[in-house]
Amino acid sequence: MTAIQMISLTLLCVLSAGTHSLSFGKCPKPAVQQDFDPTMYLGKWYENQKLPTFFQKGECATAIYSLESPGVIDVLNKELLKDGRVNAINGSAKVKDPSEPAKLEVSFFESTPPGPYWVLSTDYDNYSLVYGCSEFGPFRSEFTWILSREPTLDEEIVEELHAILTSVGVDVNKMVMTNQDEDYCRPVNQ
Repeated sequence: MTAIQMISLTLLCVLSAGTHSLSFGKCPKPAVQQDFDPTMYLGKWYENQKLPTFFQKGECATAIYSLESPGVIDVLNKELLKDGRVNAINGSAKVKDPSEPAKLEVSFFESTPPGPYWVLSTDYDNYSLVYGCSEFGPFRSEFTWILSREPTLDEEIVEELHAILTSVGVDVNKMVMTNQDEDYCRPVNQ
């Protein structure tokens, strides 16, 4: 086994231990929301479903987006951990290319490169479908979230969003629902 194969195999084992969205191949290039308006996207969003990630371990996940400066959105993500603590992290999302404002790059730590946050579809008032994909040698790691303005989302909308994801090769059967029960999630929403 060559050194590159060994490194790739090690990376695969490490990454797949924390996420179910790692696979072989290059990232797809799905179409994003046409005429995306970042200012209409601001406000609070509830996580409805996601592909499991290594960096999210809780429930009741929310994201609050606010305008930091032109082209820069402040991001506040919160979740409720199993031990009852609220985990919160601040970051920023930037429009990389003004001609494609739905392709944002989000960063939470200065020491790490920003990750893709592509808005594939949104009506701004009810739902948002977010996709990100990063390549690591022969592997890709995919992230996707279905967000909603309210704690629940109409099943017909979810099915439409699943169809979009399926068309770009995302296995929607690996997505997990996020608990947004009002009583359980009270610490996050205070």
